[in-house]
Amino acid sequence: MTPDPDKLTLLDAIVPQVAFDGWSETSFKAAVAATDVPEVRARSLCPRGATDLAILFHQQGDRAMVEALRAEDLSTLRFRDKVARALRLRLDVIEDREAVRRGMTLFSLPHLAADGAKLMWGTADAIWTALGDTSADVNWYTKRATLSGVWSAVILYWLGDQSEGTVQTTAFIDRRIDEVMQIEWAKSALRGNPLLKPLTVPLGKLGEMIKPPRQTPDMDVPGMWRPGAPK
Repeated sequence: MTPDPDKLTLLDAIVPQVAFDGWSETSFKAAVAATDVPEVRARSLCPRGATDLAILFHQQGDRAMVEALRAEDLSTLRFRDKVARALRLRLDVIEDREAVRRGMTLFSLPHLAADGAKLMWGTADAIWTALGDTSADVNWYTKRATLSGVWSAVILYWLGDQSEGTVQTTAFIDRRIDEVMQIEWAKSALRGNPLLKPLTVPLGKLGEMIKPPRQTPDMDVPGMWRPGAPK
């Protein structure tokens, strides 16, 4: 869904303020004052003020990453390298590191932790979707949960990376992806172990029954339990 133009105007106006006052009410009021958006309109678009704009800032980064990823020629890359490239592109589209730093502080607050986790998940989902993920069972969730954890670690490392071109972050991404791949190889080996078949087969059938959320206006839940779902 395309963000409201007035909300984007407010976002552009608040980012320069964030370095001084964070994603705060002070910054939000300054952004409103710097635009032609009436305060009543601004409050209706952003009931939580700067917090809603901080969420939009992150989501706009995800959109920019997806656009950049679609413009790349990934045909010669291994899949693990496609994921690593997507994470690198997500960092490259960030135009204001301080806004991200202040955002991490904001979403570390207990009452906003769920919003922060949702944003991390959203980035992971955007990457998997852009790369053509077709998972239709529990793997839909495990892929996004794993990548959310990787992305969270990457963004924290990047914020402290002072290397030229943040090349150390690129190396960090590669190490994290390699660790995830080792876990996947270990899982594959366990599934192929005949001694564990009495355990892995029932678990596999259980995983097939767990489905991704339905993308419909009237139903948006974290998952669906469907006994007897097609295999």
